[in-house]
Amino acid sequence: MVNADSLTSSLNCVDLSNPDINQSVNSLKQACLDSGFFYVVNHGISQEFMDEVFAESKKFFSLPHKEKMKLLRNEKHRGYTPVLDELLDPENQVHGDYKEGYYIGVEVAEDDPKSHKPFYGPNRWPSSGILPKWRETMEKYHEQALEVGKKVARIIALALGLDANFFDQPKMLGEPIAVLRLLHYEGRISDPTKGLFGAGAHTDYGLITLLATDEISGLQICKDRDAKPQKWEDVPPMKGAFIVNIGDMLERWSNCVFKSTLHRVLGNGKERYSIPFFLEPSHECLVECLPTCKSATNPPKFPPILCQDYLSQRYNDTHANLTIYKKQQNLQY
Repeated sequence: MVNADSLTSSLNCVDLSNPDINQSVNSLKQACLDSGFFYVVNHGISQEFMDEVFAESKKFFSLPHKEKMKLLRNEKHRGYTPVLDELLDPENQVHGDYKEGYYIGVEVAEDDPKSHKPFYGPNRWPSSGILPKWRETMEKYHEQALEVGKKVARIIALALGLDANFFDQPKMLGEPIAVLRLLHYEGRISDPTKGLFGAGAHTDYGLITLLATDEISGLQICKDRDAKPQKWEDVPPMKGAFIVNIGDMLERWSNCVFKSTLHRVLGNGKERYSIPFFLEPSHECLVECLPTCKSATNPPKFPPILCQDYLSQRYNDTHANLTIYKKQQNLQY
């Protein structure tokens, strides 16, 4: 049972090829004030390559469960996440999310001093004998999505009255925590009245998320998270476009001028594939109220916090403890 009472949301569209930067800034700003979600088109990643990325994603999720579990995520959040691994809305979910995923981050060699940082280290890759083009495809996509994310961040900076290159600083997106995640939703039917969701209601953690989806609907947003009852709106997929949403860190930076928006995924009985790209600043970035977003009558609403501390806490709160899987494996053998 899906939510039949939901409305269809009408989102602003930001065209990255538009020569009129003021028009793009105004469209993005209005979207962030209204819903925190918008489409991005003409982003420079070809549809042919996007189709290839989705095809490679499906190949991985089609592998036997035993093979996928050999690549189980590690403490750096690299690798496979099984169905029910993530619990995003414990107040309303009976079980975890009915989705499986795969985390791919910035590739950092094990002997690199940076590899001691959370979310940094070597990625886990399927065997080239099983999926020969997989690593090459995902690394190329990670690189291209990062460039799109930086272009969007420059428009966000202008929308907040900052220099266009504000987020390009070394301690921000100069050395980002940029995480690509492949997702596969089982062909289950969600039922909010019974606490069953493809992905529970949540806000994203970082600066922005670039979401690529297949043609299957399922994403919903709630513009007013404090409303009783909450009103949910469907976000339709758009061929060739990213669905972009702002995250908690941008809410903190902007002092709630831009608010991260509650969203969830409801399954409708069809398999669904999506690929979010989470763009976060560097580990040492201190996320604190921007000078353009505070005043004597509007002081900062949040204390400053390091990016790595905030992300680590949020990931630990929502993912299963890895010892659970070790116990399961010990019981099997």
